[in-house]
Amino acid sequence: MIVERKDNEILVRFSAGTKASKIQSILDYLRYEELTSKSEATEKDIEALTNKSKSDRWEKIRKEVGLD
Repeated sequence: MIVERKDNEILVRFSAGTKASKIQSILDYLRYEELTSKSEATEKDIEALTNKSKSDRWEKIRKEVGLD
């Protein structure tokens, strides 16, 4: 593995024998970190959003299935 700093970027190079699925998992995590690094959301905010989303989805499913 080779790590280089270039201007505003960090370049990481892996040998061809490295499993792409393992690299992708690491890249997914790093992308998540990049996207959430400036977030001001609290755990409480996230929990409220998750609960609202689940509730709305359940209502949609109930209507589609005819459970109302």
